[in-house]
Amino acid sequence: MSAALEEFCGSVFWNASFLARPDADLPICFQQTVLVWIPIGFLWIFTPWQLLPMCKSKAKKSSLTKLYITKQVLAALLMLTAVAELALAFVGDVRQDQPLPVQYTNPSLYIVTWLLVLLIHDARRFCLRRDSGILFCFWILSLLSGIVSFQSLIRKALQVRLGRKLFDSCHHSWLPLSTRDPSNPEVTASFLSSVTFDWYTSMVFKGYRKPLEMEDLWDLKDKDKTKTISAILEKNMKTMVKKAQAEMEKRKRKKRLRENDPDHGSNMSKAQSQDILVLGKRKGAKGDSGPHKDFPKGWLLKTLFKTFWQNLLLSVAFKLVHDGLVFVSPQLLKLLIAFVSDPEAFAWQGYLYATLLFLAALVQSLCLQQHFHLCFQLGISVRASLTAAIYKKALTVSSATRKESTVGETVNLMSADAQRFMDMANFIHQLWSCPLQIVLSIVFLWMELGPSVLAGIGVMVLLIPINGFLVTKAKGIQVRNMKNKDERMKIMNEILNGIKILKLFAWEPSFEKRIKEIRARELRDLLNFSYLQSISIFVFSCAPFLVSLASFAVYVLVDENNILDAQKAFTAISLFNVLRFPMAMLPMVISSLVQTNVSTERLERYLGGEDLDTSAIHHDPISVQLLTWPSCLCSVTLDITPGSLVAVVGAVGSGKSSLVSAMLGEMENIKGHINIQGSLAYVPQQAWIQNATLKDNILFGSELDEARYQQVLKACALLPDLELLPAGDQTEIGEKGINLSGGQKQRVSLARAVYNNADIYLLDDPLSAVDAHVGKYLFDHVLGPKGLLQKKTRILVTHSISFLSQVDNIVVLVAGAVSEHGSYSTLLANRGAFAQFLNSYGAQEKDAPDEKDEEQGDENTEPCVEEGPDDVVTMTMKREVKFSMYLRYLRAVGWGFSFWVAMSYLAQYVAFVGTNLWLSAWTDDAQLYLNQTYPPGQRDLRIGVFGALGVAQALFLFIATILSAHGAVQASRVMHQRLLSNILHVPMSFFDTTPTGRIVNRFAKDIFTVDETIPMSFRSWLSCFMAIISTLLMISLATPFFALIIIPLGIFYYFVLRFYVSTSRQLRRLDSVTRSPIYSHFGETVSGLSVIRAYGHQERFLQQNESTVDINQKSVYSWIVSNRWLAIRLEFVGSLVVFFSALLAVISKGTLEGGIVGLSISSALNVTQTLNWLVRMSSELETNIVAVERIHEYTKVKNEAPWVTGKRPPHGWPSKGEIQFIDYKVRYRPELELVLQGITCDIRSTEKVGVVGRTGAGKSSLTNCLFRVLEAAGGTIMIDGLDISMIGLHDLRQNLTIIPQDPVLFSGTLRMNLDPFDQYPDEEVWKALELAHLKTYVQDLPEGLFHLVSEGGENLSVGQRQLVCLARALLRKAKILILDEATAAVDLETDHLIQTTIRSEFANCTVLTIAHRLHTIMDSNRVMVLQAGRIVEYNSPEELLQKQGLFSAMAKDAGIINAQTTVL
Repeated sequence: MSAALEEFCGSVFWNASFLARPDADLPICFQQTVLVWIPIGFLWIFTPWQLLPMCKSKAKKSSLTKLYITKQVLAALLMLTAVAELALAFVGDVRQDQPLPVQYTNPSLYIVTWLLVLLIHDARRFCLRRDSGILFCFWILSLLSGIVSFQSLIRKALQVRLGRKLFDSCHHSWLPLSTRDPSNPEVTASFLSSVTFDWYTSMVFKGYRKPLEMEDLWDLKDKDKTKTISAILEKNMKTMVKKAQAEMEKRKRKKRLRENDPDHGSNMSKAQSQDILVLGKRKGAKGDSGPHKDFPKGWLLKTLFKTFWQNLLLSVAFKLVHDGLVFVSPQLLKLLIAFVSDPEAFAWQGYLYATLLFLAALVQSLCLQQHFHLCFQLGISVRASLTAAIYKKALTVSSATRKESTVGETVNLMSADAQRFMDMANFIHQLWSCPLQIVLSIVFLWMELGPSVLAGIGVMVLLIPINGFLVTKAKGIQVRNMKNKDERMKIMNEILNGIKILKLFAWEPSFEKRIKEIRARELRDLLNFSYLQSISIFVFSCAPFLVSLASFAVYVLVDENNILDAQKAFTAISLFNVLRFPMAMLPMVISSLVQTNVSTERLERYLGGEDLDTSAIHHDPISVQLLTWPSCLCSVTLDITPGSLVAVVGAVGSGKSSLVSAMLGEMENIKGHINIQGSLAYVPQQAWIQNATLKDNILFGSELDEARYQQVLKACALLPDLELLPAGDQTEIGEKGINLSGGQKQRVSLARAVYNNADIYLLDDPLSAVDAHVGKYLFDHVLGPKGLLQKKTRILVTHSISFLSQVDNIVVLVAGAVSEHGSYSTLLANRGAFAQFLNSYGAQEKDAPDEKDEEQGDENTEPCVEEGPDDVVTMTMKREVKFSMYLRYLRAVGWGFSFWVAMSYLAQYVAFVGTNLWLSAWTDDAQLYLNQTYPPGQRDLRIGVFGALGVAQALFLFIATILSAHGAVQASRVMHQRLLSNILHVPMSFFDTTPTGRIVNRFAKDIFTVDETIPMSFRSWLSCFMAIISTLLMISLATPFFALIIIPLGIFYYFVLRFYVSTSRQLRRLDSVTRSPIYSHFGETVSGLSVIRAYGHQERFLQQNESTVDINQKSVYSWIVSNRWLAIRLEFVGSLVVFFSALLAVISKGTLEGGIVGLSISSALNVTQTLNWLVRMSSELETNIVAVERIHEYTKVKNEAPWVTGKRPPHGWPSKGEIQFIDYKVRYRPELELVLQGITCDIRSTEKVGVVGRTGAGKSSLTNCLFRVLEAAGGTIMIDGLDISMIGLHDLRQNLTIIPQDPVLFSGTLRMNLDPFDQYPDEEVWKALELAHLKTYVQDLPEGLFHLVSEGGENLSVGQRQLVCLARALLRKAKILILDEATAAVDLETDHLIQTTIRSEFANCTVLTIAHRLHTIMDSNRVMVLQAGRIVEYNSPEELLQKQGLFSAMAKDAGIINAQTTVL
């Protein structure tokens, strides 16, 4: 080979003697062939890819720029030089001095090459990114090989052409190539800029100068947008799930064959599962829908792989290059130590090694950062696509699957489980990279130490089972803790949703106790988990040192002649250091895999669950409806003519709402079908309001037609409300419609349906929540024969008898079956159930007006939740994180703990430095005893001390981790306790102005951070800090001049850090600010599912979800890039540290021992990673410590009055039940108007008083004042002569009873809902149930009193919930009862029951009724008429009717002529 090449260029191709001299050089032939051909070959191989854009002619060519023209001119000039060179060769040929073949071939090759460069330049005009990475690499290669030839030429003082040529050409690739400022500079960033993330620098500076806002961030690239990713995922998911379902069927078949009873099994489980659905999740039932139901397994990971395979492959490539280079450094270190120990070596070798070390480190860091960038990008893409998939699933999920998990658990899938996948994606490649690095390290170690390495490896292998054991233990704890967390969050959610009830009933302590019990379990598990963690940290910190001890000891002991010298020891040490990372990573990756496995299972169960089966709903042109529904509806057969108004009536629990659900396709059908022609609109019983403007709520995604919109507003009686709202129809409605009254919500819900202009209207009792006169108005203008909807088919579920005479058809349901149907007159003539029903309630119903208001809504002056004081925390995050936060956390940990943890870490690193210095001294023995036998005593001393120091190191670390685990759990306990007790003590107004999500977030995310993330961050930060200090110390000991270099590097490091940390913190803040909307939008969607489905608006909600996720992705992506930006700059500092420590070693060659050089450089090689981690940890700590601040801020919210004060009321107070208002004034918040403007009145003992007034008169405010939910702005209330503002809130609230307007139940047993403190014996509870007419119902339940109520009481009908609230009041039997329009959502029968019970049972109590229908208070002793916060009339109903005032006018509206007409 070399002979041919020598002939080719006419000189020596290779001769080692060229290098064996101080002024070494490469042979000319080598320079002319190899060095020229490598770059050219590289370019030729990759050119086809670069020219592809030219073939895809769809792309537009971008315009010519000056830069482009310059580049092309320079390339053309280079081509001309090559042509000239070729010409010269021919001229020489003509002149007969035979030129060599090389003189023809090289110029020809160059001509082709420069032509390709011209073409590539042109092809890049089709791309957004104008420069080419391949060209850049080509220029770099040419530059490197050119430098060699260049210095040879200089030496020979010949022409300088080639070098200048290369410098010119190289130069212009470095110019920044982006001339336009696009939405995202990354798209057009040049190659160098993308490799070093330089395009991001402007953002970092911006973030340093001012707090970043969402507008400052660049848009995502199209391929990263949720829509694009989720579309691909969706496609792959479908195919995979199909396969998985087939597998599942196979499994089921096998199981059936095994059980040998195929028939029985399937039928049984089907029927049983139906029951279970109905009875809520009964504990003992082992039906199909139990927790262990089979689901399609094992498809999720395959789907993800199929979706993101390109990213995975590319990152594998980068990781491979990096892993390879990791092993180059120890070899170079070995050469460098040999160089220092060898007095004969040439200086240029040392400089070459130092430079190579630097280059290896540089390329290694570039590859690693690209790899990480890809991994993190994969992470956020996976999270976005899973979030989108979960959201989409939630829109189509069947009610069975939906009942399996609460709203909270479903949101958890999105927040916790999708997040897990994101974290896993970052490390997924360690699964193959760690084993690879381990194998390579072992191979290289074998080359150093021979078989003695096996001793070290033996130690490692022994550690694996220990670790495996720890991982399995940890997994068990993790799973348990997830359950605890879910449970705690569930109760927390309920507390926040039902906080009003808790306050009115003074039930906070009972719920606080429940949460504390769960929290105690959670912390116990956390502590055990931390113990396991510290054991595994201990094992793994011991590992590298035990391994090196075992290897060195065996190596020295095996053979007299084996002397440990610096080369061997430090090459081995740096290889062991390489080993350390994969060994430590593997268990982490495995445990993270284990957690992801749990999440995979949860996601597969949910995403693979059954979709809603709408096959029972047909859309044929004949309008027959035939249905059979399980359990709630036995069998219903109906035929509804288009354009008719059908009323559905029946007692509580007779299946009215179920009928509506069935028509919407929300029930599981057993047989039969429904036929629906045309589009549906649906008004649910409990209005569902979105967190959007009022106008958006009504339009609900339809186009705005102004005339129609105004018509609808007028028909739905919303115009007067718009005047009350601060911004009219542009008012932002808070979560769950918090700033609208019940009646307003219902009217908005109705307006939405009317505006939607569908063919069929399903109205589930929409009139129950509005005043009677409003109800009449709505019926006349919207629903009735003359209303807006007269041409439509309307199915109206109602409790109100007054409208029945105007409907076309009435359907009477009894126990889930149609008992009769026909027109009003027919049914009356039939003398059936309906006629009796009418006779018993007709008299009292005479168009009884109902008055309706709710505490906001009347005084609707608060603009909106969101415009309330901005979340203090979001403000805080814009500022620097205060040092006091760290102190506050450490105080919670306890100063003693904190001090000893720091001391243990210090001791550990003292031992660490000691170990290394001892090793360095040990290796110098090799020079001391050069040709003598090594004394055994010396040998044993060296091994012994080395071992002792190592053990000390590990022990101190163990002590530190155990102590910090205790401290951390202590801090978690203290902080959660403070937060919880404070949240339960804050006044009601706080909950009205703070979205629940925000408070839940404190209990979920922030407590999690304090529990698990902060302790880890603190530990890592401490050990990184110590490691860096000790490393710099060791290098400075070796080469004192290094101390001078530390200073400029330190300054650079500090500045990068400051810039980065401020930007990173802003980005993390934006991340958390933009993340909550994803979850709150999701929660909102899940709760309004039936409405969204009924209107068929799934697509619109999907898009809204996508855009919400994209906004969040934007900030996360930016944060990821900022991390890479930082890492590249820091690793550059690290590489410089390596370079300078090597360079100084080379310069001070004669004065140094090999041992100390080895020590200094092997430490330096380690420092790069550590520097990186230190910044990462500082910023992570700074980001996480904010959780402490957020929690602290909620522990500082102003509390309501104390629950119990020194002044206790006498036992048995109030014994008489007299109430006096003395000039009582009240306002909702200090900045608002008075709501009650000085009320003075007396209510005598056992008097029954009705309170009436139009909406907004301040009726509800009155009850809030009695319970001191609102504190007085002036005046007093006396109960039995005791001023209620003097006693504690609980003393007051426990002695009053209220039957509230919204029946709120909590998840738990029925008994817990009646008596959370277990104060009453069972017989009293049963007695109360009997009086509340629930006894028979409860006795029929399998668990009786311990029947589990689901979240929010979902498994009881609204009427039943109301009766449970009545039972609560009966159980408490206080002397004063307040009835807050408890008859809103109840049918007449239940209403009648409640009224009778109250009259008989509370006969000797003072009863205040906030009137809802006038007839309910016609038999009161007195009636109080409120108007605009003042009492205008207060007398007996008879007197007031005589007197022509406000009351008699209201009575006239209601058709009440005199008090006697009320027959009761």
